[in-house]
Amino acid sequence: MYLYCRYLLDKRWYDQWKEYVHTGDQNSSSYPGKIDNTELYEDLDSYHLKERLTENEDFVLVPAEAWHKLLSWYDMMDDQPPLERKVVDLPSTVKVEVYPVEVYLCLSSNLESTVSARFSRADKIHAIHQKIRQHFNVSETAESRLWMRSTDTSSERLRNLNMTVLDTCLSSGMVKCTPTIYTLVIYSVMRNSADEDSYQGPPGVCGLTNLGNTCFMNSALQCLSNTPPLTEYFLKNSYLEELNFTNPLGMKGEIAEAYADVIKQMWSGRHYSVVPRVFKTKVGHFASQFLGYQQHDSQELLSFLLDGLHEDLNRVKKKEYIELRDADGRPDQEVAEEAWHNHLRRNDSVIVDTFHGLFKSTLVCPECNKVSVTFDPFCYLSVPLPVSKERVMEVFYVSLDPTAKPTQMAVADVFNHRFYRIYQTDEFLSCILDRDDIFTEEQNNCQSEASPSSEGEERAEEEESSSEPDRGSSTEEGQSACGSTDTNSQDATDVDQSAGAEPSGKEEEDEDEDEEEEEPASCAQANKRLPGRRHYTERRKKALFTMQAVNSNGTTERGMGEADGSFSFSSQPYIAIDWDPDMKKKYYNENEAEKYIKHQSMDVPHQQTTVQLQECIELFTTVETLEEENPWYCPTCKKHQLATKILDLWSLPEVLIIHLKRFSYTKYSREKLDTIVEFPLRDLDFSGFLLKKTVNSTEPPCRYDLIAVSNHYGGLRDGHYTSYARNKDNGQWYYFDDSKVTYAREEQITSAAYLLFYQRQDKIRHPTIPPPIPSSTQPENHISSQTRDGMDGAASCVSMETD
Repeated sequence: MYLYCRYLLDKRWYDQWKEYVHTGDQNSSSYPGKIDNTELYEDLDSYHLKERLTENEDFVLVPAEAWHKLLSWYDMMDDQPPLERKVVDLPSTVKVEVYPVEVYLCLSSNLESTVSARFSRADKIHAIHQKIRQHFNVSETAESRLWMRSTDTSSERLRNLNMTVLDTCLSSGMVKCTPTIYTLVIYSVMRNSADEDSYQGPPGVCGLTNLGNTCFMNSALQCLSNTPPLTEYFLKNSYLEELNFTNPLGMKGEIAEAYADVIKQMWSGRHYSVVPRVFKTKVGHFASQFLGYQQHDSQELLSFLLDGLHEDLNRVKKKEYIELRDADGRPDQEVAEEAWHNHLRRNDSVIVDTFHGLFKSTLVCPECNKVSVTFDPFCYLSVPLPVSKERVMEVFYVSLDPTAKPTQMAVADVFNHRFYRIYQTDEFLSCILDRDDIFTEEQNNCQSEASPSSEGEERAEEEESSSEPDRGSSTEEGQSACGSTDTNSQDATDVDQSAGAEPSGKEEEDEDEDEEEEEPASCAQANKRLPGRRHYTERRKKALFTMQAVNSNGTTERGMGEADGSFSFSSQPYIAIDWDPDMKKKYYNENEAEKYIKHQSMDVPHQQTTVQLQECIELFTTVETLEEENPWYCPTCKKHQLATKILDLWSLPEVLIIHLKRFSYTKYSREKLDTIVEFPLRDLDFSGFLLKKTVNSTEPPCRYDLIAVSNHYGGLRDGHYTSYARNKDNGQWYYFDDSKVTYAREEQITSAAYLLFYQRQDKIRHPTIPPPIPSSTQPENHISSQTRDGMDGAASCVSMETD
């Protein structure tokens, strides 16, 4: 249901406006100018938004009342439409629809003739139905049917027109209508239904259709699908007896049932690719952050799914209250067993059986040295990557004098042809984003007041003088003159008169002949220092450009500069250069101005750091001090303290998920770490990391083999998720890229791994079915052999990196 609306504003314009308002000075250099959302658009023809814009980083949302006030005060850039977006009431949340669903409507008899339409996720399918009928003039009495197209040739009928766009997981696509009996269809690409019915392939070797930026979900699902104990649990229908419909922390069993349906389809061996539409709908229903079709973090989806499956399948129907006890000096073994027993009293499911382990947490108060020891369960390990303190940045250096050593430097962020921000020397580099265009230059200590000047004017005049001796010559002193900004300089006339040089008739004739040739002007001071110049060169002058003090938006205001036209660089750091059109054409080459010389440092390849997975795990168990945002309450001091904390592994699960923390989020920036991490495919030994050293014959070993990998390629906004996984039945590795599945060799698992799935060796079952041999009879575009020359045998260790 539509509630109200919000408007999108470019974040940089908004920040500049806040700074302007904060100063309280109407003549402030931070005056924002007209509302400008240029940076939010893909192009200025269609005014489509760029993909994957992020709130509070790329844009801010303001209420309608605030928007209309801003619009009345500052106006808006010509032709730019207001970015109005609806706030809709969706299941369990209220959400601003930054990206409405866009579909294409057409007749099935003429797929080339389409019309684009946008709908809210809260709109009923009936609204799309009516829109198509109206646009194509379908008679009110004519029978029509609505279909959602999933593939090139097959469609899914939408029988319930009262469903919402959200419920159908409708994403951008096409809607068609056939004559006589009108059929309305929403498209995406799949395969021929006849081929699908006749297909019989290896169980589990099945793709997942991308519903629209859902590769993050598909990657996580493929990894879980190839986790043997969990998949066998669902294929054997063991979950049916353990569905918990009354758990207030669960999802009424709906997540477990939707997941089971996907797994059964994937392991039926009858599908090239499965469309996880119902599962996606359920996830969005219970976790509003996954509503819509924006890209998300596969680890966040995995975390939600494991927790949701656990609560939906929790064998504990009524959770009892358990008061936790501190160790108080008791032996670790005793405290650990007590903690695990208490955990099972409230949490007992297939997820706990498969993925939960136990670590020891030790906190020490810096004031009273109170030691607190607890044992806590975990479902996966989020291990940090060693981060280099060095940062490679690209900077454009503009020198005042290339031959001289730079003295006073200034660093600025140039955005939209203006200085967006001038950095102070005490600011941290972390406030500079990777996407910023950073320029550094000299200011030449220009702190005193000066009239507008241009060395370019004087140099241009010198070139004219040196090429034509009869027009006089310049001196070195004249090169530093302050050039006049008037087209016809009165000072020049005064100089002519004071020199007492009357032009002869011949000179006047020459002057008339040269009337059309205009020379760049120099300032009066320079003319006074150069009395030897021919006076007729002073009669006709034209400046290359004029300079004036402006605010950061490039506009002038009353009170800017001094009464005599001069200005102070200390109070007004922004100046504008306005070129005369003729002079600019003659003396200014835009192509040359855009050129730059690459410093030799630009040719030095960026050396990526390579670390071992074991180093990341060691860093996970390193002592750290709590941050101010997350202090610990000391029961002895009776106040919050920034205690030291250390985590130690106590016991490990059958399937160990290792999350490599590649994404770094700070107040100023979001970036992805491209550190290369080398990890073993087999024999990952955790015995050296376990705090519990005594291992008897009844305890499981600590060696693990890799069974699945979730990969992330690219950056934060334009990234893509895929996965590698080892089939539990035939032992063959496969590469899953949404609906496409290909054979993979162990040597190929050298991608940008993000999540690692390891299974304990004593639980790994040897394949009962021989792996299939790639052949030409395989369906086109489904399974294909991928090999690389010169690679034979199995590798015990691979590396991963980020593009």
